[in-house]
Amino acid sequence: MGALDRQIAIVTGGGSGIGRSTALRLAAEGARVVVVGRRLDTLEAVAREIGAAGGQAYARQVDLQKRAEMIDMVRWVEAELGTVDILVNNAGASSRVRNIQWIDEADWDSTVSVNLTAVYVLIQAVLPGMLARGGGTVITVSSLAAVRPSLLGGAPYGAAKAGVRNLMTYLHSTFRNNHIRSTTILPGEVNTPIMDTRVRPPSAEERAAMVSPDDVAQAVLLCCTLPARTTIEELVISPTLQRDQGPDTEISRWLGAPDGVAPANVPGKQA
Repeated sequence: MGALDRQIAIVTGGGSGIGRSTALRLAAEGARVVVVGRRLDTLEAVAREIGAAGGQAYARQVDLQKRAEMIDMVRWVEAELGTVDILVNNAGASSRVRNIQWIDEADWDSTVSVNLTAVYVLIQAVLPGMLARGGGTVITVSSLAAVRPSLLGGAPYGAAKAGVRNLMTYLHSTFRNNHIRSTTILPGEVNTPIMDTRVRPPSAEERAAMVSPDDVAQAVLLCCTLPARTTIEELVISPTLQRDQGPDTEISRWLGAPDGVAPANVPGKQA
């Protein structure tokens, strides 16, 4: 018997990285997991992996920049499976350009939409069911960029992650006495596919020293399986070893700069 038997969990960004690891761990404890994301093939692969291990999972393709698709997904879950017990807002996206001098409006808007607005939409969609049922758990994966913003993550990413941290604090203070547990997790560098979007993707050696997706998934599981009387409000998870991020930061400073603006000796200075 698992600690989460028959509970219903939604995990966004569930096709890879932290989302995949989280879905596997929740399912192993008996939760029925809905893995949500953009790429149906990867979501279905995770669902099959969970099924092969004896769990239950469902793949739902959703564009997290489209409100109607998110709401339709939650309504499908409620109609087919029941009230959502656990919402894990894990999906994230970063802008191509990091320096606020060169970020265009579309890049800014899409980053804020995925990292902040989608979390608001999904919380708003699941909250009535949780309140009517008498409780629930909402976990959002923010980032250390929320409290240590820099060129490495970029202006819109850091701003959105700070905003979602604030939103989760609001959720906790407003609904804690309704038995809604709200947790914000702030990871440092995690070896996930989002590292491929860095202006200089880290080497294999650098990635090996980062936090593993499963490390964060273990923390998510802990937050879900503690007694209902206990909430972890915020949790920082970072690599033990601090790598030199200076070169990456300098590249990020100039990516997207107009021709002739960036120093000639900076790699990745092209627009």
